[in-house]
Amino acid sequence: MEELQRTQQKYLNGDSSGGKYQILKSKPTKYSVIELFAGCGGLALGFKNAGLNAELLVEIEKDCVATLKKNLPDVRSECTDVAKIDFRPWKNKVDIVSGGFPCQAFSYAGQGRGFGETRGTLFFQFARCVEEVRPKIAVGENVRGLLMHDQGRTLQTMVKTLEDLGYKVYTQLLRSQFLDVPQKRERLFIIALDKSFSHPAFFPKERDYTVSMREALADCPPSPGQKYPEKKAKIMALIPPGGYWRDLPLELQRSYMGASFHHEGGRTGMARRLSWDEPSLTLTCNPAQKQTERGHPKENRPLNVREYARIQTFPDRWQFHGSTSSQYRQIGNAVPVNLGYHVGRCLIAMLDGKFDPKTMVIHGGKTKPSLQSNFAF
Repeated sequence: MEELQRTQQKYLNGDSSGGKYQILKSKPTKYSVIELFAGCGGLALGFKNAGLNAELLVEIEKDCVATLKKNLPDVRSECTDVAKIDFRPWKNKVDIVSGGFPCQAFSYAGQGRGFGETRGTLFFQFARCVEEVRPKIAVGENVRGLLMHDQGRTLQTMVKTLEDLGYKVYTQLLRSQFLDVPQKRERLFIIALDKSFSHPAFFPKERDYTVSMREALADCPPSPGQKYPEKKAKIMALIPPGGYWRDLPLELQRSYMGASFHHEGGRTGMARRLSWDEPSLTLTCNPAQKQTERGHPKENRPLNVREYARIQTFPDRWQFHGSTSSQYRQIGNAVPVNLGYHVGRCLIAMLDGKFDPKTMVIHGGKTKPSLQSNFAF
């Protein structure tokens, strides 16, 4: 209800344009970070813009590491399997350990075996880094699906693992479209605080606006991108901004959808053209997949690489290494930069012990209508 009331008030006040597109930045601080599974740098850049200093970025994909080195030349970036790194030299020398570890099934999830239960998974490597470094804060990031993975037992195991290492653990689902990102993208954050903290975790407070595609793509520089085959281009030319396959004439619906025409469900990602006046749908690793089409609001083509980067709030100067398909994949897998910024500002506030009620909520606060895990303590 709170979200509906905010939206109603926005339109009653005549504000239908949403917020201004900007890449947020704050002054540097003294706090340092080690990031695992760093990808092409979305979270790393967001943290840097928030004022955090990266000591080490670890990533196994070569194109991603080349992207990191190209754009963050002063930061140590390691292209290696995280399991091969000894983190003990950083013990008690780094404030934050972060990582977007892949979600893997645990053989004994929910059986109470704790740290040893995660061995063999990439989350175990994240937890090992936390154990060896002993940061003040550990930050895990993952997709919304982790909430219900293995009926919630996977997340429960992760929480118990970090608790066994001596941390107080909090989880929160964050919605990018209310945090200065022109994209409807949800990410689950796990924040583990050293037990010396007297306060719980702080999370970003949702804004009362969203940023539209029109704002995000204004004056976007040209770049490489995919093209539609001739047959598909003719279909997409008939789709209006914000529309999808149901906007086609009935006979074209039948021929384009094939057997899917008779299936239940909206299938709203098929032949989908994005809207100028709303945030983008969640970006995937390929803008022209049939089930999750990401068509340009006006031009008869998929979104291109620089448009993808704009929607993920990467600056135009951020250059991606590798083929066009690799660049799409890197950007599609990234944490939105501005989302990383807002999380970074909360981490700094926790380290400083200075809560800002204008931009943050205390974990479990009633001012934010986000979904919370059943395993938040």
